Amino acid sequence: LEVLAEFHNPVGLITKNHLITRDIDLFSEMAKEDGVAIFISVTSLDPELAADLEPRTSRPAARLAAIRELSAAGIPVGVNVAPVIPGLTDHEMPAILQAASEAGALFAGYVPVRLPQTVLPVFTEWLEVHRPLRKEKVLEAIREIRGGALNDANFGSRMRGEGPVASNMEQMFRIYTKRYGLNEKRLHLSTAHFCRPPLAGEQMALF
Repeated sequence: LEVLAEFHNPVGLITKNHLITRDIDLFSEMAKEDGVAIFISVTSLDPELAADLEPRTSRPAARLAAIRELSAAGIPVGVNVAPVIPGLTDHEMPAILQAASEAGALFAGYVPVRLPQTVLPVFTEWLEVHRPLRKEKVLEAIREIRGGALNDANFGSRMRGEGPVASNMEQMFRIYTKRYGLNEKRLHLSTAHFCRPPLAGEQMALF
């Protein structure tokens, strides 16, 4: 980050961890030149579910606090509702968007859960251990947005899903981002200030 700041090279960051606020002083300077944008991923506002799903990341309240602190420092910040797990967390999308907006988020995105290769057995085992009564419902809901399979590797559709359930998810996202004033302006990162600082002992040009 310090190197990027030195070269005035814009950067976008996405994280699930409140630790990102450690570098607010650096981000604040970069933001003055439209040089940084940060997205905080929020999967669930339920602290118990979040602890089960992502035990080694910041809890929901800490993620919202990160949005609040970054926004207060003048840093463009957004929320990424991801992964959206149909049958488990999809109903939380409106509340997550509202909470993020109230914390100062300007932008929002979402991604339905993806289960490529080695992720699939880990996730199905997680369901068996932590949410056994919901396991089949969740897996069937995922199949509904993945053309009958549990994963879709095709570029484009893999990030949004297909079918009625995926369409309802997208419509819900559009309705509530509009309601809570998210994505009203385009995210802008500028390369106008990019420069290459002179280096000591740098070789001179031939001509």
